[in-house]
Amino acid sequence: MGKIKHELWTFCKAQLSAQAATLIDFGISIFLAEVAGLWYLYATFIGALTGGVCNCVFNYRWVFDNEGLKKKKVAFRYTIVWIGSILLNTLGTYALTEFSRYYFIITKAIVSVVVAVFWNYQLQRLFVYKSSLKE
Repeated sequence: MGKIKHELWTFCKAQLSAQAATLIDFGISIFLAEVAGLWYLYATFIGALTGGVCNCVFNYRWVFDNEGLKKKKVAFRYTIVWIGSILLNTLGTYALTEFSRYYFIITKAIVSVVVAVFWNYQLQRLFVYKSSLKE
């Protein structure tokens, strides 16, 4: 039972970290698109980039057991997952926006949730912050 509680607590912390990073991501994306007049796709990319940096820091410092994890290895693995995440978020937002004609923030939100749960969390838990990185 202890392992299930630990996994559930880790998932909850990861979701809180993701939500904080998402607020940063969306805030920057909306500001760049609506205030600065940047094309929504560029704004989405820059927002995802900024949110990703915040998420990595939050996860390393608070979410995952990082005792003994080498920062360079975590950063390298996080970057691999993050590139996939940025591509999925950017291309998914583009495809859903262009084909559905919904406002990009709505499609960005839908894509972000799917990517966060099925890509980011799973790969961070199983690959980025895996205990085998400890030396």
